[in-house]
Amino acid sequence: MATVEVTFTPLPVHVRTARLVATAVARRSGVAESLLDEVRLAVGEACSRAVEAHLRHCPEQPIRVALTDNGEQFEVVVTDAVPDAGHGTPAAKAAPNGNGSGERSAASGAGPSLAMIDGEAPLRLPDEVGLAVIAGLADDVRVAPAGQGTSVTMIWKRRTG
Repeated sequence: MATVEVTFTPLPVHVRTARLVATAVARRSGVAESLLDEVRLAVGEACSRAVEAHLRHCPEQPIRVALTDNGEQFEVVVTDAVPDAGHGTPAAKAAPNGNGSGERSAASGAGPSLAMIDGEAPLRLPDEVGLAVIAGLADDVRVAPAGQGTSVTMIWKRRTG
């Protein structure tokens, strides 16, 4: 099982780098070419949500991205260090992929997230929309507490045949 780990300061300009790294690692791991845009967009949204939360609550803390290929699936985990100050929303409400495990989201419930597409102006999306976008792109999405922060795990399963 190979894992690539990246940490970056919470600045919107670094979201593009995280997307590029995720796409390159996914391609190298054998993720189908048809899924690479989905990986890029989902990782960009998850990182943008983390950056937005960090800029409000803990701008000095880095954001962590772990990319793992275990042969059966490609997994990306974006972890923020934002302490839960009552700003989370239940994943059952926010992520419509049926994960209703009572886990919480990464950024403020009503606050905007920052979705930046390469070279284009940022879009402001409510957290629920951001999680819905991620859930629509990945095969499985989990939002859970991670230390003092939150992790957003995105999984793309290998397609056979």
